[in-house]
Amino acid sequence: MRTRFAPSPTGDLHIGGVRTALFNYLLAKQQKGVFILRVEDTDVERSTQASIDVIMQGMTWLGLQWDEGPIHQMDRLDRYREISDELVASGHAYRCDCSPERLTLIREQQLLKKQKTRYDGQCRSRNIDASTPHVVRFKTPLEGDITFHDLIRGDITINNAELDDVVLVRQDGVPTYNFSVVVDDTDMKVTHVIRGDDHINNTPRQINIYNALGWNIPNYAHLPMILGGDGKRLSKRHGATNVLDYQKMGYLPAAVLNYLVRLGWSHGDQEIFTMQDMINDFDLKHISHSAAAINQEKLDWLNQHYMKELPSDELATLAKPFFENEGYDLSQGPDLNELVVLYVERAKTLAEMAKQCAYFYQTPDVDPEAADKLQTELAPKVLEEAKKQFSALEDWNPEAIKATIKSICEALGFKMGQVGPVLRVAITGTMKSPALDQTLCLLGKEKVLVRLM
Repeated sequence: MRTRFAPSPTGDLHIGGVRTALFNYLLAKQQKGVFILRVEDTDVERSTQASIDVIMQGMTWLGLQWDEGPIHQMDRLDRYREISDELVASGHAYRCDCSPERLTLIREQQLLKKQKTRYDGQCRSRNIDASTPHVVRFKTPLEGDITFHDLIRGDITINNAELDDVVLVRQDGVPTYNFSVVVDDTDMKVTHVIRGDDHINNTPRQINIYNALGWNIPNYAHLPMILGGDGKRLSKRHGATNVLDYQKMGYLPAAVLNYLVRLGWSHGDQEIFTMQDMINDFDLKHISHSAAAINQEKLDWLNQHYMKELPSDELATLAKPFFENEGYDLSQGPDLNELVVLYVERAKTLAEMAKQCAYFYQTPDVDPEAADKLQTELAPKVLEEAKKQFSALEDWNPEAIKATIKSICEALGFKMGQVGPVLRVAITGTMKSPALDQTLCLLGKEKVLVRLM
């Protein structure tokens, strides 16, 4: 088995594309096959090196390592020219010198008549010299059907009368998508073409080209699209779509891959999949025919699961850049290994964890929603007694701190529900923090006493 991921470097690496890459990768690895990365960069005006870099970075971050490539289509122009010349010579393609103005006029007339817009075939029977500026068009059969078996959707039939004489090579010598992929997939011996269902209408056009060349046709599988949570086509209004945005937000590669494999595919009721699980269990027959919808809560749940599975030192290493991005001086805070363990149950991403830990490195501003805890008559008494007892505490550990808080309550005749919130807000600036004894221990005695002033 030989599969390929063939993104166009005209923008970000979106999660829909990453899911396609993942499915191709899994099938290749499952069958001890080859996974190819091909950069379809024939859209010269829109393709950029920055987008190519994003593709490489995203694939590398996720661990989807290709076996062959990256292969760039723009490095293969001579090969496309060779095959287009062959198609012209065999009568399966022809040169067309129709002007853009004529093509526009044809289209406008067809629209007025409520006809399907298509090339009218004027140059089909003309023998245009190669020295004349021209495009190369494929001579689509005027009759008959194209039927192919989709490994997800079953048999699909399209009548040739519905198809156009597509352009194979533009006037500048650059091939179009439908032509270049046929040549590439054949030269690269691709056995399975797994791509989005927006390409279903392209498949019969490509099969006609395969047939004209006498080449073997690969297996096709068209994946349903990914929708936003509102059921509409996924776009930036739904949040992050570029896979590197997920990296910046502090999601783990294992969580993103686990999340994507379950977008439109299932294996019983299983939700958690390691990479080896995916390779072992993935198949095309359990891919849904319906579009899959983004579920941010599921991704957050998976990411927290994988964070909790990591050893503390590994989690701390991954979290460190996010803490540094917040501007924290890590030398002025607690041991990061201990801190991430304290917060892994409270944070869904590494970036969220770093933000939640601000008060360990900076004097906090009191959350306006919690400020009333410091405005009560008992608050000054609690802070004064706490400073007195914590100053006298020699063993600064969670057990001793917990016992001291209990002692503060007893000394004042207050309940824990009255004392705890005052201490929490005064020391952390918020009502949202882990257990007080653990939090105060990691903060350190010096910082605690300063904030009780």
